[in-house]
Amino acid sequence: MQKTPKYLNDRICLNVLANSVENAKECYQAADGHVVLGVLSINYSSDEAAITDMKKYIEATDNALSVGLGAGNPKQSEMVTRISAELQPQHINQVFTGVGASRALLGQKETIINGLVSPTGKVGYVNIATGPLSSEAPAGEVPIETAIALLKDMGGSSIKYFPMKGLAHEEEYRAVAKACAENDFYLEPTGGITLDNFEEIVKIALDAGVKKVIPHVYSSIIDKASGDTKPEDVKTLYHIMKKLTD
Repeated sequence: MQKTPKYLNDRICLNVLANSVENAKECYQAADGHVVLGVLSINYSSDEAAITDMKKYIEATDNALSVGLGAGNPKQSEMVTRISAELQPQHINQVFTGVGASRALLGQKETIINGLVSPTGKVGYVNIATGPLSSEAPAGEVPIETAIALLKDMGGSSIKYFPMKGLAHEEEYRAVAKACAENDFYLEPTGGITLDNFEEIVKIALDAGVKKVIPHVYSSIIDKASGDTKPEDVKTLYHIMKKLTD
């Protein structure tokens, strides 16, 4: 089974939440497979329950599983590491301090592991104190280039830039995209991305020269009544992705 996401034109792979195996299949088809489906570890009472259920998503989507924390919850870091070691998914969401453990237990380099860093209000700097203990401590503000180097040291694949609040931190985001491009690192913009701002946010990363972009589009395309991610919205995003990379 393939352990790397399927990128559209070798540049973009979408990341959306899946509310059920059926919803995952619908979204996978809507994006023609150029998507990883987020399933949140926080929704399970035990490792065993998570592994048993997530295996169904793996089977239904050719392993296009993205093991999630749950709104970047640092308390889920160790569970994500443990279940990912067993599942070997295409994509793992991690807090900054959890990346090394996840890569070590995976035992391979193909799976994408992101490291969560947050905006600081200062262009060129990110907060890396996103772990279970460090998130309770004063912010750890470092140059984005240093954050990328540290993640590379730990076996990380990409910067998960969260919470972006759409384009509220645009200048900071542009600096992050530039640094990712210059340091051969992938970028995962996350938080407040909608059908309206998706194109601009992804275009900024692509124009900066980021090799691979994995935008996370979550609550804005979820049907409030069912909790499902809307396949028709995934299809809309997929068409934007094609427009940006064709």
